[in-house]
Amino acid sequence: MKYFSYIVFLLFISSAMQAQKIEVGANKNIKSIKQAIALAKAGDTILIHKGTYTEGNIIIDKKIVLLGKDYPVLDGQKKFEILSIKADSVVVKGLKIIRSSFASMEDPAAIKVYSHNFIRIENNILDDNFFGIYIQNGKNCIIKNNVLKAYGKEEQKLGNGIHCWKSNDIQIIANKIQGHRDGIYFEFVYDSIIWRNISQNNIRYGLHFMFSHSDSYITNTFRSNGAGVAVMYSNDVKMINNKFEENWGQSAYGLLLKELNDGHILGNKFIKNTAAVYMEGSNRMKFENNLFQENGWAMVVQASCDDNVIVNNNFLGNTFDMGTNGSLVLNNFDSNYWDKYEGYDLDKNGFGDVPYHPLSLFAVLAESNPSTMLLYRSFMISLLDKSEKVLPSITPDNFIDNKPLMKSLPI
Repeated sequence: MKYFSYIVFLLFISSAMQAQKIEVGANKNIKSIKQAIALAKAGDTILIHKGTYTEGNIIIDKKIVLLGKDYPVLDGQKKFEILSIKADSVVVKGLKIIRSSFASMEDPAAIKVYSHNFIRIENNILDDNFFGIYIQNGKNCIIKNNVLKAYGKEEQKLGNGIHCWKSNDIQIIANKIQGHRDGIYFEFVYDSIIWRNISQNNIRYGLHFMFSHSDSYITNTFRSNGAGVAVMYSNDVKMINNKFEENWGQSAYGLLLKELNDGHILGNKFIKNTAAVYMEGSNRMKFENNLFQENGWAMVVQASCDDNVIVNNNFLGNTFDMGTNGSLVLNNFDSNYWDKYEGYDLDKNGFGDVPYHPLSLFAVLAESNPSTMLLYRSFMISLLDKSEKVLPSITPDNFIDNKPLMKSLPI
């Protein structure tokens, strides 16, 4: 055993001695990144010194580390995809990559991974690109601490900030993304995590899921995006401790759930959105310990949604706590705090003695006739809502919290 360990040690030292560092810069022997890649062997590090490099499309087809010093600029001149990764275990770190080309069919990017694995893209600045970072059919890739910014005004002329397609075990950590079509886009992506990112001021969605299962997004901020976040046609998605803020507009949501099943939405903050959560065709979702504050609609739960559990949440200062388009609601509301609740607690057990109907009559009217919002806060509407709470006639009987909390939860 001792001899085996000695041999492994010698092999490690030999490998380390063989790997070399190739320096690229105006004052170095090698002045071209492409030339350095051609000279490099697997395991080498290419150190790129400060400067601007206009070398067109740079293809990385070896297991190397591409490392920038003082953020050298790789400029695509609006003509080229800039870095194309076509090998496993490549590291790209410390570069400023700008002005990739635009092409609606080929989806060029600042950095694009073509069907390879164990890629690490870290601490880069990506500015004014079509797509920022694009993972195509990759596994076990890490995208961390990058800053991505785009400037387009029209959705069809922009790509996504971080785009993942047919991939799994992806980690997207602590990136800052703004100005793209979608900040982060997943399609057919499994067993992946999105953690501690800030996605804001994107034209469409801060985050967009399509046909992606068993993923988690945790402790992210989605702010001032065109339509907030959309999670669609997916199963077993966990959404934990995120912030959905200031997503305003006629068709804007903090979070849109469409055809989503068996998800868990825990500890999130939905603040100042047109509709904090809009659910359609979504089933067996659990909403727990979330804050809904100062939204137009806290939750819109369409009649196509069944077996969802809304428990131990705070509803504070929303124009409407609930909205729906149907008369039969097969969901469970239990032990939430509603600031509009006017009941009492004679037995002092912390729960209201009178059940609470969070769906107001006016919310039902506004859902079917948006023009009625002109009457909001009028005396007649207030009188109708008070009457409906005493003798429900139009709002669904089973849209009810039987154990409303008397005090808000420490969320």
